[in-house]
Amino acid sequence: MLETLRNAWKIPDLRKRFMFTLTMFLVYRIGTHIPVPGLNPEAIAQLFQGGTIFGFLDLFSGGALRRLSIFALNIYPYITASIIMTLLTIVVPSLEKLSKEGGEEGRKKMTQYTRYATVLLAFINAFGLSFSLRGAVINWGFFSATVIIVTLISGTVFLMWMGEQITEKGIGNGISLMIFAGIVSRLPIGFVNVITYLRTGKINIFNLLLLVALGAVIIAGVIWIQEGTRRIPVQYAKRVVGRRVYGGQSTHIPIKVNQAGVIPIIFASSVLAFPLTLAQFVPNKYVQAAADHLAFGTWLNSILYVTMIIFFTYFYTAITFNPVQVADNMKKYGGFVPGLRPGKPTADYLNRILMRITLVGAVFLAIIAIFPDIFAGLTGVPGISFGGTSLLIIVGVATETMRQIEAQMLMRHYQGFLK
Repeated sequence: MLETLRNAWKIPDLRKRFMFTLTMFLVYRIGTHIPVPGLNPEAIAQLFQGGTIFGFLDLFSGGALRRLSIFALNIYPYITASIIMTLLTIVVPSLEKLSKEGGEEGRKKMTQYTRYATVLLAFINAFGLSFSLRGAVINWGFFSATVIIVTLISGTVFLMWMGEQITEKGIGNGISLMIFAGIVSRLPIGFVNVITYLRTGKINIFNLLLLVALGAVIIAGVIWIQEGTRRIPVQYAKRVVGRRVYGGQSTHIPIKVNQAGVIPIIFASSVLAFPLTLAQFVPNKYVQAAADHLAFGTWLNSILYVTMIIFFTYFYTAITFNPVQVADNMKKYGGFVPGLRPGKPTADYLNRILMRITLVGAVFLAIIAIFPDIFAGLTGVPGISFGGTSLLIIVGVATETMRQIEAQMLMRHYQGFLK
């Protein structure tokens, strides 16, 4: 990897893309330290005590939410809007037709709809957040609420623009890289905390070595699962069109073990954190009782967490991979799985393979999600906030970015050879 980066830096165009991406990262990190005007920082800090959705999202925002900066909402309204548009594409025929048959113009239309949905969701989030924080606002009123809402929406829109610019002019997927940067920015704090625990005697050198060893094993496991695929062989029959012969080649359909990525963990965490967050703003004994039973670390929370992750893994995998559609496309272009008839038998076979391999991915995600509690119990290191979910995102974004860098280098080498 280091050799690839060193070779990529020697190419002027790629070096320019690297510098642009790093500049955008610098702007992003500066923005996370610019607070929204009119708020009391001490009152805001109390919201992040205990297991709430605020603390979960703050991990991925690089501390922007905890500081209530202009980037407090981060890029999450855009991610939510993208997921909603993906779901609507399945259930709304006009959107499905636009995404599949619209070509470049259809893609631009879908991007435009996603932007509109991002602004709407950012407004809803900003309004709810400003109302929830009214006790932390120095002079609460219509003007102060308007300033907070407009500031938060503007920060999200600016980050959405930055992400698109990184994708176009930089290296890798801009939205993913911004989440990556937010998580990585918490690494120095985690290292300092571990060193502090070691100096104060909360942990010993054996705990530290066990921490490093388990961390290496988890990273290797994440890479192994993320890169794991089941390749379904596909053979295309020969077709004679005029005087030319088409087809006859062999290929495969890659089915990833972790087809859903980190989306199921985010969905499950959001659902379970809702009662905890609601209990802070609704003075109701029943809501508070439900929040106490669902608090992070309780056995009920762990059981529901694992169950929801498995459910959302199957749900999101069913959305992103349709065996019937894949089988129909293969049949349309003369492809078939050796030993199976095209059409329904092929679709049933793909569905059976998908269900089995998704179970492995779902169990993997569940283990990764509860990894911080297991990690803290085995190593004796308290308060580990940098858990498996963060590692899953970091490894996924890093490997995908490296693939894009290698593709860029390969393209330039081919261009030089052809010239």
